[in-house]
Amino acid sequence: MKRPFRASAGKTPEAPASRRRVRHFSPLTLRILAVNMLALATLLGGLLYLSTYQQWLIDKELDALTTEARIFAGALGEGAMQPVLDEFNEPANQLSYELARQMVRRLVETTDTRTRLFVPSGELIADSRVLGGPGGMVQIEELPPLRDGNRLTEIGISIYDYIVNAVPEREHLPAYPNERDTTAESYSDVMKALSGEIGRNVWRIARPDGRSDMVLTVAVPVQRYKKVLGAVYISRSGVAVDVAVREFRMDILRLFVITLGVTVLLSFYLAGTIARPIRRLAQAADEVRHGRGREVTIPDFSRRRDEVGDLSAALREMTAAIWNRMDAIERFAADVAHEIKNPLTSMRSAVETVQRVKTDEQRQRLLSIIHHDVQRLDRLISDISNASRLDAELSRARSEPADIGQMLTMLADIHDATLGNAEALREAAAEAGTDAAGLPPPVTVEVELPQTRTGLIVPGLEGRLTQVFQNLLSNALSFSPPGGVVRFKAKSFADRVEITCEDQGPGIPQGKLDAIFDRFYSERPKSEAFGKHSGLGLSISKQIIDAHQGRIFADNIQDADGSVKGARFTVVLPR
Repeated sequence: MKRPFRASAGKTPEAPASRRRVRHFSPLTLRILAVNMLALATLLGGLLYLSTYQQWLIDKELDALTTEARIFAGALGEGAMQPVLDEFNEPANQLSYELARQMVRRLVETTDTRTRLFVPSGELIADSRVLGGPGGMVQIEELPPLRDGNRLTEIGISIYDYIVNAVPEREHLPAYPNERDTTAESYSDVMKALSGEIGRNVWRIARPDGRSDMVLTVAVPVQRYKKVLGAVYISRSGVAVDVAVREFRMDILRLFVITLGVTVLLSFYLAGTIARPIRRLAQAADEVRHGRGREVTIPDFSRRRDEVGDLSAALREMTAAIWNRMDAIERFAADVAHEIKNPLTSMRSAVETVQRVKTDEQRQRLLSIIHHDVQRLDRLISDISNASRLDAELSRARSEPADIGQMLTMLADIHDATLGNAEALREAAAEAGTDAAGLPPPVTVEVELPQTRTGLIVPGLEGRLTQVFQNLLSNALSFSPPGGVVRFKAKSFADRVEITCEDQGPGIPQGKLDAIFDRFYSERPKSEAFGKHSGLGLSISKQIIDAHQGRIFADNIQDADGSVKGARFTVVLPR
């Protein structure tokens, strides 16, 4: 049981959707730009590490420091020795501290390293940054590199340092010992060198601004005849490595900026070629939906030969189909009103006349006319109802394989069964001694099919296709002369199936080959009672065939002399 509609409190029926708001910036453009930018941003984030390249530079620096330390150690082992007597009063060599200090200062004059010399006891005896003089010891400190004076460059370097130091990539490095620690125990690589091996290390040293730098150190033992007399400890700041990595990153950043600019421009171009046409199509479709006339047209982008062009063509075809359907509905409504008006007018005249007639015979004749008009009106309304529901049914139904040969054979069998009943009536009349000559000879139905029936299977709605051939058969039987033949022929081709229905009637009048498929068009035999057909049979058949993407047309069968000897209807269905 259906419940009556009742509006909820505080709610109103849903209103039609309003027009789409105009966007000043396309969301599709933002998505395309975001996707392209994300790939570049991921690449940029990975470039901030460059751990492999940075480690390669560190290894090269350590190799260079090792070579330099070996040279210093060899020079000290040969030139800073002084002869002494050992505990057994045997001549021996001992490292001269004064000569060692002088040689250390001379050796580092052409380098940017800090060189220190430790003795086996762990005492620091020479430091290239500490000079001795009459006034005492002088500490040498390196000054920071000069700026180039470009304010933008300094700001860029500061931002770069901030970003790099924000990434904890040096937390795993050991902290560099305090400068006040002058014993070998504070330096693990020096202790390794005093044991006769080469020590290498990378340290982390804090800066006053809270950031950190790298210090690369190498310790090489000073030996004389395999005896360890001390350890040369060379250290160098990792600024050169940082500068090389920074310059490499800057080069890539410059390339990134160029690539970014090209990517943005191409993204806008790509978005423009996609989003702008789609926006125009959406606006045009919205105008068609809300417009009051047909002056709005869908933009034509079919020349693009891409998905946007396909969408434009589909929207244009859909819009044209909608207008055609609206025109067809309007014509159908007008035709229905006209066809219904005729029997209603006849009925009204008969009802008005029946009140004035005086004899029962005249009254009975008028009632017969009213009854005939009522039957005609009922038949007309039923056919109109079936025709109006046909579109909805065809749009909802799903196509399945349909055997055309089986349909035609079934229709012929049904007709043969009806023909058998007619023959039985003729025989019964003859046995009863009545005149059977009044019964006309029946019309026979023949079906010609190819030997292979598999080629006659098409996708479609079997019930509706059967209705088409049934309409064609009924139409052919009504025009065929007594004793005539209605012939169905089916042929199979690679892409289609063709079915013809031929009769031996008077044919179709000239100029009416297309009009016979119009709604309510009726060209019936003179012997047939008026109003028996509504004129919708062939129209419905054409509607069904069109829904199956096929064709139906009619022509006349002519002899060699040009005389018409029947009508032929052809149905073409795609395989």
